[in-house]
Amino acid sequence: MLGLVGESGSGKTTIGRAIAGLVRASGGSLRVLGREMIGGKERDIRPIRSQIGFVFQDPATSFNPKMTIADCIAEPLIVHGRAASMSQAWPRVTELLDAVHLSATLATRYPHELSGGQRQRASLARALALDPALLIADEPTSALDVSVQARVLKVFSELQERLGFATLFISHDLAVVGMLAQRIAVLRGGELIELDTARRVLASPAHPYTQRLLASVPVPDPVAQAQRRRHWQELVASDRPAPAVTAEGQAPAVREA
Repeated sequence: MLGLVGESGSGKTTIGRAIAGLVRASGGSLRVLGREMIGGKERDIRPIRSQIGFVFQDPATSFNPKMTIADCIAEPLIVHGRAASMSQAWPRVTELLDAVHLSATLATRYPHELSGGQRQRASLARALALDPALLIADEPTSALDVSVQARVLKVFSELQERLGFATLFISHDLAVVGMLAQRIAVLRGGELIELDTARRVLASPAHPYTQRLLASVPVPDPVAQAQRRRHWQELVASDRPAPAVTAEGQAPAVREA
């Protein structure tokens, strides 16, 4: 799993949508699952789409409100010829609902009848319908409460470990990315400024911008939070590299000691 982080407007979602073929990249090179996406024809790109799952940011608007949850999950199966009808897709729909810890009784409900966490897990079920090789998750927990986020992330992590799909996890939340990703890429203004293991990026970031991102993450301890706020203000003012600050508000050497 690769975590792609950066502030709003840095280009995270655009990259994810370009990989999935939802928007066309205008230049350069973009190879997805061994296929060049830029300049390719629709008939050449279409087979790639069946190997890519996409979890959208807002679970409330990612479903067609006129379709039941079962219809939404079955749609990719029918569109890509894996099932001819809902009756054929039904066993797979119930299997996917069970995989994301949702009752099959929810299949006949409409999206507005589910809670935010349930809708996002149903969105994950839909994204996994075609057994994708790559899953793109675009801020999948940003619209959810913290307690609901934890449950969705647990399901997400369990499924990736069991099914083995690769993931591009897009987020502005370093704490969430640090829980899941093995590698982290930091984006700023469309430019990739840092790419390393999650442990290295979070413990000892090389770029000043990444250091500022880490210093701006809130912590529950008010004393540590005040220290981090002062540290963040100093980084913003100087725009120079400074010792990395951990989630506990200390430099790594102090923490390890």
